[in-house]
Amino acid sequence: MSVLGIDEISYGADDLAACRQFFLDWGLSLVDEQAERLVFETLNGCRVIVAATEHPDLPPAIEAGPTLREVVWGVESEADLALYEGRIAQLPGFVKQGGPNGGRIGCTDPNGLAVRLQLTHKRDVQMQSAEYNTWDRKGRVNQASPAYERAQPIEVGHVVFFVRDVQACERFYVENFGFVASDRYPERGAFLRTAPDGGHHDIFLLQRPDKHAGLNHVAFTVRDIHEVFGGGMHISRCGWDTQLGPGRHPVSSAYFWYFKNPAGALVEYYADEDQLTAEWQPREFEPGPTVFAEWAIDGGLDGNTRRQKGVGAADGKFLTDKK
Repeated sequence: MSVLGIDEISYGADDLAACRQFFLDWGLSLVDEQAERLVFETLNGCRVIVAATEHPDLPPAIEAGPTLREVVWGVESEADLALYEGRIAQLPGFVKQGGPNGGRIGCTDPNGLAVRLQLTHKRDVQMQSAEYNTWDRKGRVNQASPAYERAQPIEVGHVVFFVRDVQACERFYVENFGFVASDRYPERGAFLRTAPDGGHHDIFLLQRPDKHAGLNHVAFTVRDIHEVFGGGMHISRCGWDTQLGPGRHPVSSAYFWYFKNPAGALVEYYADEDQLTAEWQPREFEPGPTVFAEWAIDGGLDGNTRRQKGVGAADGKFLTDKK
């Protein structure tokens, strides 16, 4: 019994035309389109909904402007839903919504975010990812590494929020839904995964000095580091702005590339995060630039020149040609 991961997220945004183009460029499939509501899917069926800011189906926002309004977590069985209902029935904002496959239950977390649970709608997908050759392991023989013209995100892998009270939010997810701490910034941040065995984090809660509530980013899982690069350069060619990346997080080991998102805050391509088990002991870090990124490119890569933005293209046939 455990929460399986993110099944669906909903944004409230004020420029649906820009959001439509952005998420198509991002690599999602548009599965339903209405005048004030767009529904996208990742490869495994995880849904990304973008609705007009005042759409009646959206819960209240935790901050002004375009932002994430709801996170729906998937569970395995109706017995799981019943168990979690018993835990949250008396919490603020409790809802029980009918529908197929048991409907949804939910409440409001201490940060004001609408949290929902449902029987998972995601499907298994079989993907072929890159093999790597290291000094002691040769996983790729007589085979070139893949190169991607663009990314096709597999799922929404994690969400990151600025929170007013990180300790209250951590207790909420751990005590009610069985989340597990992976690592922490003491009294500042908590990396949580949904179960003892799994990726480094499914949600990261970060308390800023001003204790502002808001969205930091939504992260989309791709196959490997090569798809992080290929996807990022495609988004660059489409004219969307990098916030930071590509780069590598030392805390989770994941490779990343962040872009500004017209639906709110940032989105991230990421791959190759640490996989943890119940034996893992949470570590503590003092937040800082070198903890966030072992290395990163400020401003991103130009998808056409394949160099850092602003550097310019090579004059000859090779990127190493001297100017």
